Amino acid sequence: MNTKLLNIVLADDDEDDRMLFSEAIEEISIKTNLSLFNHGQELMDYLNSPDIVLPNLIFLDLNMPIKNGMQCLKEIRQNPNLKDLCIAIYSTSSSEKDVEETFLNGANIYLNKPNNFAKLQSSVERILQLNWQYHTSNLNKETFLFRI
Repeated sequence: MNTKLLNIVLADDDEDDRMLFSEAIEEISIKTNLSLFNHGQELMDYLNSPDIVLPNLIFLDLNMPIKNGMQCLKEIRQNPNLKDLCIAIYSTSSSEKDVEETFLNGANIYLNKPNNFAKLQSSVERILQLNWQYHTSNLNKETFLFRI
Protein backbone atom coordinates (compact mmCIF):
# COMPACT_ATOMS: atom_id res chain seq x y z
CA MET A 1 0.00 0.00 0.00
CA ASN A 2 1.12 3.52 -0.74
CA THR A 3 2.34 5.21 2.43
CA LYS A 4 2.81 8.56 0.70
CA LEU A 5 0.38 11.30 1.67
CA LEU A 6 -1.76 12.35 -1.31
CA ASN A 7 -2.63 16.02 -1.57
CA ILE A 8 -6.23 16.19 -2.76
CA VAL A 9 -8.27 19.29 -3.59
CA LEU A 10 -12.03 19.63 -3.90
CA ALA A 11 -13.63 22.74 -5.36
CA ASP A 12 -17.40 22.63 -4.85
CA ASP A 13 -19.83 25.38 -3.89
CA ASP A 14 -22.24 22.99 -2.13
CA GLU A 15 -21.40 22.83 1.58
CA ASP A 16 -23.15 19.47 2.06
CA ASP A 17 -21.24 17.95 -0.86
CA ARG A 18 -17.93 19.22 0.56
CA MET A 19 -18.79 17.76 3.97
CA LEU A 20 -19.80 14.35 2.54
CA PHE A 21 -16.69 14.23 0.36
CA SER A 22 -14.52 15.10 3.35
CA GLU A 23 -16.13 12.37 5.47
CA ALA A 24 -15.77 9.83 2.66
CA ILE A 25 -12.10 10.56 2.15
CA GLU A 26 -11.43 10.28 5.90
CA GLU A 27 -12.83 6.74 5.91
CA ILE A 28 -10.76 5.28 3.07
CA SER A 29 -7.48 3.43 3.47
CA ILE A 30 -5.41 5.95 1.50
CA LYS A 31 -3.63 8.68 3.46
CA THR A 32 -4.71 12.08 2.19
CA ASN A 33 -4.45 15.74 2.92
CA LEU A 34 -7.68 17.36 1.69
CA SER A 35 -8.06 21.05 0.88
CA LEU A 36 -11.57 22.39 0.27
CA PHE A 37 -12.57 25.42 -1.80
CA ASN A 38 -16.00 27.05 -2.11
CA HIS A 39 -15.69 28.11 -5.75
CA GLY A 40 -13.32 28.17 -8.68
CA GLN A 41 -11.75 31.53 -7.97
CA GLU A 42 -10.65 30.35 -4.51
CA LEU A 43 -9.11 27.28 -6.14
CA MET A 44 -7.26 29.30 -8.77
CA ASP A 45 -5.98 31.80 -6.20
CA TYR A 46 -4.60 28.87 -4.21
CA LEU A 47 -3.03 27.14 -7.23
CA ASN A 48 -1.39 30.36 -8.36
CA SER A 49 0.01 31.29 -4.95
CA PRO A 50 3.76 30.89 -4.48
CA ASP A 51 5.32 28.09 -2.45
CA ILE A 52 2.32 25.76 -2.31
CA VAL A 53 2.53 22.02 -2.65
CA LEU A 54 0.61 21.26 -5.82
CA PRO A 55 -2.17 18.71 -5.41
CA ASN A 56 -1.87 15.16 -6.74
CA LEU A 57 -5.49 15.34 -7.83
CA ILE A 58 -8.18 18.01 -8.12
CA PHE A 59 -11.88 17.12 -7.84
CA LEU A 60 -13.66 19.91 -9.68
CA ASP A 61 -17.39 20.66 -9.65
CA LEU A 62 -18.67 22.21 -12.87
CA ASN A 63 -21.49 24.40 -11.59
CA MET A 64 -20.02 26.96 -9.21
CA PRO A 65 -20.44 30.72 -8.82
CA ILE A 66 -17.73 33.31 -9.47
CA LYS A 67 -15.60 30.92 -11.58
CA ASN A 68 -17.08 27.63 -12.71
CA GLY A 69 -15.31 24.32 -13.16
CA MET A 70 -14.98 24.61 -16.93
CA GLN A 71 -13.28 27.99 -16.58
CA CYS A 72 -10.90 26.51 -13.99
CA LEU A 73 -10.15 23.50 -16.19
CA LYS A 74 -9.26 25.71 -19.15
CA GLU A 75 -7.16 28.05 -17.00
CA ILE A 76 -5.25 25.15 -15.43
CA ARG A 77 -4.54 23.52 -18.81
CA GLN A 78 -3.26 26.84 -20.22
CA ASN A 79 -0.88 27.46 -17.30
CA PRO A 80 2.59 25.90 -17.86
CA ASN A 81 3.03 25.37 -14.09
CA LEU A 82 -0.33 23.63 -13.65
CA LYS A 83 -1.09 21.98 -16.99
CA ASP A 84 0.01 18.50 -15.89
CA LEU A 85 -2.20 18.31 -12.79
CA CYS A 86 -4.69 15.44 -12.71
CA ILE A 87 -8.27 16.68 -12.74
CA ALA A 88 -11.38 14.69 -11.91
CA ILE A 89 -14.62 16.41 -12.85
CA TYR A 90 -17.03 15.83 -9.96
CA SER A 91 -20.49 16.91 -11.01
CA THR A 92 -24.19 16.16 -10.77
CA SER A 93 -24.41 16.76 -14.52
CA SER A 94 -24.51 13.69 -16.69
CA SER A 95 -25.14 15.62 -19.90
CA GLU A 96 -23.20 14.35 -22.89
CA LYS A 97 -22.29 17.96 -23.70
CA ASP A 98 -20.57 18.44 -20.30
CA VAL A 99 -18.78 15.10 -20.54
CA GLU A 100 -17.59 15.85 -24.09
CA GLU A 101 -16.54 19.43 -23.34
CA THR A 102 -14.55 18.51 -20.22
CA PHE A 103 -12.88 15.62 -22.09
CA LEU A 104 -11.89 17.92 -24.97
CA ASN A 105 -10.57 20.54 -22.53
CA GLY A 106 -8.23 18.10 -20.83
CA ALA A 107 -9.92 16.68 -17.74
CA ASN A 108 -8.61 13.23 -16.80
CA ILE A 109 -11.77 11.58 -15.50
CA TYR A 110 -15.45 12.39 -15.07
CA LEU A 111 -17.34 11.24 -11.97
CA ASN A 112 -21.04 11.84 -11.52
CA LYS A 113 -21.68 12.65 -7.89
CA PRO A 114 -22.89 9.38 -6.37
CA ASN A 115 -26.32 9.40 -4.76
CA ASN A 116 -25.24 7.74 -1.53
CA PHE A 117 -22.32 7.81 0.88
CA ALA A 118 -21.12 4.23 0.28
CA LYS A 119 -20.91 4.80 -3.48
CA LEU A 120 -19.11 8.10 -2.92
CA GLN A 121 -16.58 6.48 -0.62
CA SER A 122 -16.00 3.57 -3.00
CA SER A 123 -15.69 5.84 -6.05
CA VAL A 124 -13.23 8.22 -4.40
CA GLU A 125 -11.09 5.33 -3.17
CA ARG A 126 -11.03 3.68 -6.61
CA ILE A 127 -10.11 6.96 -8.31
CA LEU A 128 -7.29 7.59 -5.82
CA GLN A 129 -5.96 4.08 -6.47
CA LEU A 130 -5.72 4.59 -10.23
CA ASN A 131 -2.31 4.43 -11.82
CA TRP A 132 -2.59 7.97 -13.19
CA GLN A 133 0.41 7.71 -15.48
CA TYR A 134 -1.15 4.70 -17.19
CA HIS A 135 -4.67 6.12 -17.04
CA THR A 136 -3.76 9.44 -18.66
CA SER A 137 -1.54 7.89 -21.32
CA ASN A 138 -4.42 5.66 -22.47
CA LEU A 139 -7.15 8.24 -22.06
CA ASN A 140 -10.15 7.83 -24.29
CA LYS A 141 -13.86 8.42 -23.92
CA GLU A 142 -14.37 4.91 -22.50
CA THR A 143 -11.89 5.39 -19.66
CA PHE A 144 -12.82 9.05 -19.11
CA LEU A 145 -16.35 8.52 -17.81
CA PHE A 146 -15.95 6.78 -14.45
CA ARG A 147 -18.52 4.06 -13.93
CA ILE A 148 -19.68 3.31 -10.40
